Amino acid sequence: MDETYIKVNGKWCYLYRAVDEDGNLVDSRLSEKRNMDAAQPFFKQAIAVVGHTPQQVTTDGHRSYPRAIGETMGNDVLHRTSAYLNNQIEQDHRGIKQRYSSMHGFGNVVSAARFCRAFDELRQYFRLHATTKNAISLAQRRQIFRERLVALHELIMLVS
Repeated sequence: MDETYIKVNGKWCYLYRAVDEDGNLVDSRLSEKRNMDAAQPFFKQAIAVVGHTPQQVTTDGHRSYPRAIGETMGNDVLHRTSAYLNNQIEQDHRGIKQRYSSMHGFGNVVSAARFCRAFDELRQYFRLHATTKNAISLAQRRQIFRERLVALHELIMLVS
């Protein structure tokens, strides 16, 4: 679990994100603050998405995390703090940062939150290496990507 900064209407906001040990996105949430009141709802939301409490949580060591983890997940959850153990999520921020930088920020928090959630979910949907765990050829990757793109297009057509 980690957070990254995103500029919204000229102010810095925090995009909380969590990934599992395989690198799959668990959840994301945009908050105007980086404190206990922002961390607790994120942890509750992430547990609701997964359906169970994790055995361990790795964070960057912000002072509000130990208490938020203890109050939302219980004291049985191992809380690890290390810059090196948190590298997986730190590197995963690259995707949103690369897309966001060309946009020069957002106008309001609601649209920023909607964009960040949609971007993270679509990016996860098209990430083949995180979901298959097997080495697959480029031709197979392209075929899987095309199939997922067609399925997404059909879903969008049903909704609209």
